Amino acid sequence: MLRAAFALILLALAGCAGLPGTNLPQPREQSDFALPPMKTFAGNSQPPVTRSNESIARDFMDLAFELESGRRLPVLSRFEDPITVRVVGAAPPTLAADLRRLLARLRAEAGIQISQVPASMEAGITIEVVSRRTLQRAVPQAACFVAPRVSNWSDFVRTRRQPSSDWATLQTRDQMAIFLPGDVSPQEVRDCLHEELAQALGPVNDLYRLTDSVFNDDNFHAILTSFDMLILRTFYAPDLNSGMTAEQVASRLPAILNRINPAGRHSATPLAGPTPEAWRSAINTALSGEVSGSRRLSAAKQAVDIARSRGWSENRMAFSLFVLGRASLGTDGSLALSAFLQSAEIYGSRPDTAIQAAHVAVQLAAFALSSGEPEAAIDLVNRHIGAAMTGENAGLLATLLMIKSEALEAHGRPDEARIIRLDSLGWARYGFGSDQDVRRRLAEITALAPSRQGDQPS
Repeated sequence: MLRAAFALILLALAGCAGLPGTNLPQPREQSDFALPPMKTFAGNSQPPVTRSNESIARDFMDLAFELESGRRLPVLSRFEDPITVRVVGAAPPTLAADLRRLLARLRAEAGIQISQVPASMEAGITIEVVSRRTLQRAVPQAACFVAPRVSNWSDFVRTRRQPSSDWATLQTRDQMAIFLPGDVSPQEVRDCLHEELAQALGPVNDLYRLTDSVFNDDNFHAILTSFDMLILRTFYAPDLNSGMTAEQVASRLPAILNRINPAGRHSATPLAGPTPEAWRSAINTALSGEVSGSRRLSAAKQAVDIARSRGWSENRMAFSLFVLGRASLGTDGSLALSAFLQSAEIYGSRPDTAIQAAHVAVQLAAFALSSGEPEAAIDLVNRHIGAAMTGENAGLLATLLMIKSEALEAHGRPDEARIIRLDSLGWARYGFGSDQDVRRRLAEITALAPSRQGDQPS
């Protein structure tokens, strides 16, 4: 799995207010003001899985026996012995704590025997930290990735085009390497860690139809969810073993899921239809940074048309509309607002798409703020802060709080605004990384308020 190099929360907020992308005013504090200490998450209980075991079994089979390219895998592969993990390279300070928390969750929630060993020891999974430039020089579209049968970057470069690098040839997993960039924000490092370690252990596919999983290329979920842990617990159930065919696994899944997820025995969940390649291609083009804005907009409209022709009214329809809103931000504000409102209506109708609704709320709150409706912006933020906190998305949380701070300022409540702004900056240091990036995001949000749009330098 390649975690996509784009980040959905890093949006063209200045475009919402029709402002140029340069010469943004600094926030009300001086541009060199001292930032507060970084805030980090202590661990939040994730919402429970609500879908039926019948639906989960289908998801498991598609995740475990198919690659993102569509190729089928002949057998199930997993680690059969207790798993060790080591970290090599110039790891950022936050990685150690984030890895400890993740390994603890994997032991407790997925029942996997996994532990960390010193960098000097051999391990089943090696996490190597490299520079973003080095990583993307080898795999341009990846923010991070995992590779089988290698233990370091040199091995990967040497064998990347050899048959041994083919996931379809795996019978049992003995050695995996995860490559993370060390010179990005702490949140991006952690997000990569969650998704790539999960793939090193289990699923090798992404499914756009999933609402509650990191195994979805929409990248809304930042950390492993309860669904992801359930999938991994199923992967390592004693009833299964490496080398089993799809038919053998499918025959055992009902009993496994009924045992480990009894709540899913009787609940009925409609099964989503297949995702056509034409829609996936349109979405990928609409999100690409390598094509023109007009082409992205055209592709986004095509994705919406395909979704409507398929009669979708779920996650994929909402995501199509969200992508259309993003693609039209700088050129057609009315279309963008309409698309975001429709997306919000779909996402907001289901408890398992709360984090997606929070991402849309960023856009709607930005529109409200730039339109001189601070109370509406505050209300939107208040309704979605909880989802950002539960989903442990510091970048999203910081952006929502920055919008709320500016809205409170516009509403004549400067003392409250100052407290919220300070809170946002602590989360922003984890979500965005460098002080420069934090200040740039705050300046973008500040520029949205009508009272600030006239403060542009001449």
